[in-house]
Order: sequence, then C-alpha cells, then structure tokens
Amino acid sequence: MVFLRQKGALLVVLAAAAALCLAAAAPAGAGSLQPRGGKVFFGVTDTGDSAQFGEFTAAVGKHSAVIQTFRAWGADFPESITRWQAASARPMLHITTADPNDGHELITPRGIARGHGDGYLIRLNRLFWKKRMRAYLRPLGEPNRCLNVYAAYDCEGKRRDAAHSPRWYKRAFRRIYIVVHGGGKRRQINRRLTKARLRPLRSRLGGLPAAPIAVVWSPLPAGSPTVPHNRPRHFYPGSRWVDWAGTDIYSDNQDWKALRGLYNRFSGKPFAITEWSVSSGDDSRFVRRLMTWVQRHRRSKMLVYYQDFGSSNAYRIQNYPASLVVLRRRLASPRFPSFAPFPPQAPTPPPGGVAPGVSSDG
Repeated sequence: MVFLRQKGALLVVLAAAAALCLAAAAPAGAGSLQPRGGKVFFGVTDTGDSAQFGEFTAAVGKHSAVIQTFRAWGADFPESITRWQAASARPMLHITTADPNDGHELITPRGIARGHGDGYLIRLNRLFWKKRMRAYLRPLGEPNRCLNVYAAYDCEGKRRDAAHSPRWYKRAFRRIYIVVHGGGKRRQINRRLTKARLRPLRSRLGGLPAAPIAVVWSPLPAGSPTVPHNRPRHFYPGSRWVDWAGTDIYSDNQDWKALRGLYNRFSGKPFAITEWSVSSGDDSRFVRRLMTWVQRHRRSKMLVYYQDFGSSNAYRIQNYPASLVVLRRRLASPRFPSFAPFPPQAPTPPPGGVAPGVSSDG
C-alpha cells in the first residue's frame, strides 16, 4: 500500500586499476545487504518525526534496524537523512513518481527507461556513495496496484497508455538498478545498459562510484485489481537487475496463497515484507501467523511495519494491545538484531576523475 509521502564539488582521485577491473564485472553493487545467518531485519516506516521512531521502539521493545522513507522522484531529502542518522537505522528509500502536492505524474516508466531521469539517478548514486550509507532502494513499489501513477492497468483492469506498459516498467527498473548501483567508467555503465536493451547514459561524466545499496522489487502478491495480466510475474525485471524480492501484506487484505506463490517463484533472492500492518481492528492472529510465516520461510530476511501519521490512525500498533503483545514477544528473539552494520571503510573513489556535485542532502 504505497502512499504519497514525501545538488559543491567533491574532488576525488582516480580509482586503482584493480578496483576498475572489479567494477567491470557484471552490475556492480554492495551485494544484497541481507543480515547474516538466520537473522531478520525488523523495520518501521518513517513518519517524519524522530520522536515517533522512539515511541515505536519503546512500544514493540526492539530498536528497528531499518527505517523506510517514502519520497517523490527528483526530491531531495536532507531531513530524512538526519532522521536516519539520529535513529541509527539503515534506510530503505521508496520512490514514487507522483508529485506529493497534487499527485500528477512526474515521469513515466518509459521516460525513466529512455534516460530522461538519469540526472536524478546519478545524484542518488553519488549521495549514497559519498555518505557511505548502506541503504535499500525500493523504486516504484507495487507496480501492479492500480492507484499508483506508474501502474500499467487501471482499477477496472484496463491497460493504460503505452508509456506505462509492463515492458516499460521492467526497462525502467533495470535502468534504475544499473545507474544507482554504478561501479565503473562511463563505457562500462553503458555496456551494462546496452545488455539490458537500454540507451546509453544521458551524461558525459567519466564514471560512477559503486554505491553501497541494494535494490528491492516489490509488487503486490496478486495485484490490484486481481486479474491475470496484473500478476507479479508480468512486472519482474529479471534476476540480473533485482537484489531483493518482496511484497506487502495487511491484516485487512490477506492473501497467503499469493504470498507463498510470490516467495516460491523468485527463489534466488532474499525476501522482504516491505510493508505489513495491523489495520482496521486488533488482530493478534494475523501478527502471529505472519511472524511464523517469516520464521518458516528461511529466505525471509526483512519485514517492515507500516505506521501512518497521528495517534488515531488505523495502522498504529499501539492502538492494538493484543497484536502488540504478540509482536513484542516475537521480537524479543535474538533472531531480530537491533541494528544493521555500518560500512567499516571509506568509499572507493569513482572512476573517471572528478565527481560532479551532489544534491543538497549530501
């Protein structure tokens, strides 16, 4: 259930030849950033108020290792970075293409795939590299939810215009993955784009550093509307361009069969519940069932609780005492670490010499 929430030059030296050779191999990145062993990262969504992060921690009895923030395409987010750092939590950044003020579409999937948003993607790459900030990027989540502006189908199941087809969504996702990951000279990045059937970078920069990020693909389990052509498989960009697979589930919209099917179909990836919540009534059975499901499905390495704004909202776990008791008990397990590791070393300089300016949130 994705909602609408919402550039100095940095001098660097040339990267060592060995590092460049490494960057030339396949799409470069920081790996999947999944917890080690049988651990699972527990997280919560960002309400924009650091105090509420603390209140949530106190309520559930566990510090959240991940904090998910929702932002619009092209937006800077210095306040979000401050909250991430204050919370000592690893960020997950969800990106929508809807304007936060009036909801109009800022760029289409076809526009992204054709490189019209490369400037923003390069800024993200430089930002996470410069900050040495391990992070999860969740672009265009729930592509099969009709209410999202980048969705391929409307709520009656009818195809929208060609710029929003599943084909263009998949190509847009691939481009986001390649550019934000970075890790190579310009010709190397362009070679990866060509292999993904995409146009070269719309930039003359010398190269891109390897940003310590992992990219999460997260459709709805069955789609909304639940018609055959809106199933998740039609939106999968391909394993080469996905670090995590994931999905959302809410107590008032449970589809365990579709959840299991999605988990099984993309078996080569760590799995994340990118949003889950008790909603519209206390439901301890749902919490117990979901926590057990995560425990039994060993590739499940992350689950992020969705909380909305204000003390009376329908997703606030503090409003559901029975559900809260179950969640506190389950999170008391050492299987859920309170923190995700931070990078131990300085970032590798980007190839190609001087890096261009980064966004104001750097």
